[in-house]
Amino acid sequence: MQSPITLEALHILDAIDRRGSFAAAANELNRAPSSLSYQIQKLEQDLDIMIFDRSGHKANFTEAGQLILEHGRTLLSSTEKLVHDATVLANGWELEMTIAFDGIIPVNNFFPLVDALGTVSKTRLRLQEEILAGCWESLSANRADLLVCPKIETLPQDVKSQPLGKLQIAWYAASDHYVHKRSAGPFDDITRQKYRIIAIADTARDQPAISVNILEKQPRLTVTNMSVKCEALVDGLGIGTLPTQVAQPFVESGQLIQIEGSEPRELELIMAWRRNKLGEAKSWCIQYLKKHWTLR
Repeated sequence: MQSPITLEALHILDAIDRRGSFAAAANELNRAPSSLSYQIQKLEQDLDIMIFDRSGHKANFTEAGQLILEHGRTLLSSTEKLVHDATVLANGWELEMTIAFDGIIPVNNFFPLVDALGTVSKTRLRLQEEILAGCWESLSANRADLLVCPKIETLPQDVKSQPLGKLQIAWYAASDHYVHKRSAGPFDDITRQKYRIIAIADTARDQPAISVNILEKQPRLTVTNMSVKCEALVDGLGIGTLPTQVAQPFVESGQLIQIEGSEPRELELIMAWRRNKLGEAKSWCIQYLKKHWTLR
């Protein structure tokens, strides 16, 4: 059976509630107040309930009317989303897209892309931080459409990649950490093993976790993300590697010092995607990153 509650009626109820009167709602909807009153009265008759209490100076929603209003707004919102999604699909753009990135890369490097994509598409974008094996698992498990991370030796067969540039990392510790009091010399594995390392947990859910720069018998503190790692380093809880861009403000403020005898090294960054899935939004993002990627 067809419901007597139409989207038009729900729009009217919404306007009456927001504007505070039938007259103000009619003005917003470019309708005569009498036509709104008639449509609401007809709806009340069809439903056999009172939507408005007209006993006072001003008509107010009854409890039943308030229920229709609240649920109606949910329906109106869902309808607007449906129209939006259909329009996006009709134009060949994905409704949603997820860009995964290794947590070693500061998230603000992706903000220019977010801003630029918004000028050409209504695709909803998700930035998803992953760590180590979790990066590649997110791509293979379809939790990500595009991945930006350090290059690995062998790529999966169904993955295509594009180099983006290099990221420099170095060893740091708090300015008052006892690692800075050691005798001069190279900061090699034997020396490093004496100090607790601050590491970020691999985000892989199913694949074996990977650890980098952690020696077998080395004390460690595992944290959830780069922000917590920085806090732990500043508090003197251990040593760890940081991208030089991330470490710079802490070094300038005197909170962190690069460990003497350690040499910065460079990681090659790539973006990667699966060959068999290439929509308009993903294609646009790939081309944008090719042209505009710079580390901030």
